[in-house]
Amino acid sequence: MSTVELTAETFEQTITGNDIVLVDWWASWCGPCRSFAPVYQEAAEKHDDIVFGKVDTEAQQALAAGAQITSIPTVMAFREGILVFAQPGALPAQALEELIGQVRALDMDDVHAQLAQQQDQAAAGREA
Repeated sequence: MSTVELTAETFEQTITGNDIVLVDWWASWCGPCRSFAPVYQEAAEKHDDIVFGKVDTEAQQALAAGAQITSIPTVMAFREGILVFAQPGALPAQALEELIGQVRALDMDDVHAQLAQQQDQAAAGREA
């Protein structure tokens, strides 16, 4: 599968409507972004069960601001609509493959339980 261009209109639906979504935040003027692009594209072609999205931070400035992107490229990984990884910097091919393996291996029941606990603690803190 090739990469998918994400916009403010398609971002949320793509993240919540797919099991695993990787997002590459990039810009055409960014040298490291251009060098990372073929690595990202190659991974997209190898893993057709994962959505590989790209967000052009110049064209989607409000979306990038909302995601608090301060450095590009930034790679994010979402599983079941939950952000499970975010890191600025271009990843080497092997590191990207390792990330994909780690995201696939996540125990999502545990992740959901941890999120629920954090939300309960936050709610308790607001009530105090």
